[in-house]
Amino acid sequence: MSTPVSTNSFADVVQARRSAMNFVEGIKIPQSDLEEIFSLARLAPSAFNLQHARYKVIADPELKEKIRENAYGQYKIHTASAVIAVLGDMRAYEQAPEIYGGLKMLGAMSQEEYDGMIGAINQAYIGKESFQRDEAIRNASLSAMQFMLIAKDKGWDTCPMIGFDPEAVKQTLSLPDHLVPVMLITIGKDNQRKIRPRGYRKPVGEFVDFL
Repeated sequence: MSTPVSTNSFADVVQARRSAMNFVEGIKIPQSDLEEIFSLARLAPSAFNLQHARYKVIADPELKEKIRENAYGQYKIHTASAVIAVLGDMRAYEQAPEIYGGLKMLGAMSQEEYDGMIGAINQAYIGKESFQRDEAIRNASLSAMQFMLIAKDKGWDTCPMIGFDPEAVKQTLSLPDHLVPVMLITIGKDNQRKIRPRGYRKPVGEFVDFL
């Protein structure tokens, strides 16, 4: 059974989302819930609509423990329902003809517009490995944040993680070189008994300049 649609406002979801440090162990997350979350996360913005984000959902206990080893033994991976590897595709630009071909076939884009878009994308990405990597990380991060907000809206708690060995994760998941491990996200039900007060947040005036 899928999770019912939330009646919370967006502001409620943003304020309720916390990084869960520990999860209630033994709770399985239905694949149908994850598919619903991903079906909305795919609407996140990305440069040129290239959709750089790729995900690996690890729910198998043995593989999850291997990822835990790659993440310096962090306990929240053990208790989480799943750990999700967020990856950025450095070669996302190669899919531009497929992405824009549909618009051309529907008549929403002329041949001239299509050629111009493909040319602009190729000029931006081809031969620029540093830019490809930056773009992979930037755009996958946008998708990951959207994933976490949607997950919270559907009653699941998450925690983004940068404490892991990227090369070890690539080896564990047999990833090709063009997929960059951006972050891990643990997902499950937060163990409320161990929740900590929200950390200090700077007031708007400390991090925003209105020019």
